[in-house]
Amino acid sequence: MILRSALLLFVSLTLSMSSSHAQSGEDAVSAVLDAVHRLASEADFEGYFDLYAPDAVFLGTDASERWSIDEFKEYARPAFDRGTVWTFTMIERNIFLSDDGRTAWFDERLENEDFGECRGTGVLEKSNGVWKVSQYNLTVPIPNALLRSVASQIRDLETDG
Repeated sequence: MILRSALLLFVSLTLSMSSSHAQSGEDAVSAVLDAVHRLASEADFEGYFDLYAPDAVFLGTDASERWSIDEFKEYARPAFDRGTVWTFTMIERNIFLSDDGRTAWFDERLENEDFGECRGTGVLEKSNGVWKVSQYNLTVPIPNALLRSVASQIRDLETDG
């Protein structure tokens, strides 16, 4: 009976520890994503880009915007230098961790003054105990009721342009 109680206590503690470990990983990832948005809104170039992995990829809202981190830095540098970058406020976020706790993927709903509701998705990797953004994808969700019209406008623009 004592052995059984001890075993149940051990299993309970192990499950509790792995749950809190996952939660602390999610909290750490969320803190990095919060910093990404805060540092962009503060136009802190160095701080912002320090949160990205050296081989990170940023996917912007335009189909042509698939940038290595160095290309993204070049694109964003003038806005950071002007002190007016972009401000996204997180509305909702979902974070998922790999079993080994070294990879996280997320999706988040964001609000932006110019674009309205946006969506960010991506991947972070933990290296040497530090979470870095490996991929970030920013999109503007299009309501299904508008999708055919928007798709048609895009085709027209591509044909004319």
